[in-house]
Amino acid sequence: MAGCGGDTSCSSGSCGSKDAGIAQQDMAIASSLGRIKNKLLVMSGKGGVGKSTVSVNLALGLANRGYKVGLMDVDLHGPDICRMLNLTDRLQDANVKQGGLLPPMTYGENLKVISLEYMMENRDDPIIWRGPLKVQAIRQFIADLDWGDLDYLIIDAPPGTGDEPLSVAQNIKDAKAVVVTTPQEIALADVRKSLNFCKHVKMEVVGMVENMSGFVCPHCNKTSEIFKSGGGEKTARDFDLKFLGKIPVDPKVVVAGDDGAPYLSSANVSPAITAFSEIVDNVEKICGKQKVSLAMAGSGSDCGCGGTCNPETCDC
Repeated sequence: MAGCGGDTSCSSGSCGSKDAGIAQQDMAIASSLGRIKNKLLVMSGKGGVGKSTVSVNLALGLANRGYKVGLMDVDLHGPDICRMLNLTDRLQDANVKQGGLLPPMTYGENLKVISLEYMMENRDDPIIWRGPLKVQAIRQFIADLDWGDLDYLIIDAPPGTGDEPLSVAQNIKDAKAVVVTTPQEIALADVRKSLNFCKHVKMEVVGMVENMSGFVCPHCNKTSEIFKSGGGEKTARDFDLKFLGKIPVDPKVVVAGDDGAPYLSSANVSPAITAFSEIVDNVEKICGKQKVSLAMAGSGSDCGCGGTCNPETCDC
């Protein structure tokens, strides 16, 4: 039977239905990704280096500059994004149109967010899944969510080079990596594995971020080098990669993260905020400053206004 691979035990035709379902989902994934300009996977071989902090603040930093941004939490066993943004929405309470795409959570005007916690009844329940379920969840995050037109999709990955980053690499072919490390050699050893993972799966690396580089004194607001510094920058040179910048440890980052009010992308004044703003500058320069909405407006391909699209009156 077609789609059963010659397996005579499949008499119901379910194998063919399954193949058709996968093909349909592949088309939905391609359609969704076709409307997203830049896809950035924030990853590291080492846990505890601040990937989620970098992901959340990078997404917010870009959104604050007027870009349309999506934030996808694929750390399925330890999703933190909802708590860091103080998002308490639940999918079962959302207004889902019949047969339509699922609405993501929103934070402000320019940021859309998806995390597994959004779909859970009890957010403290553990996720006890093997690889295939995790792969399918990530595919559904792309195919079934109403992302719309985005300038950036920031993807927060768990540590390591397992199912989640591999699924992103296989399903989002033009995804690029932002690799996060701390200055210590033990973290850099694991990060080098992440960089070699990117080589194996042919994923371009946008650059490296050195987090927890120095310490911002809560009293005088000056930075002291109480830990090693510069290891991430050296590794970036060794791998011929762009070094995006260093972020010092600031106690206010931890407090703000626990309170659901991200600090690095805020309007406060701090060496950590200044350093992170430079990282956003570098990402913006590498990925390009043109907003997808402006690019679409100038195309005039399906636009009733011709070449001068007016969003207020346009029927596109």
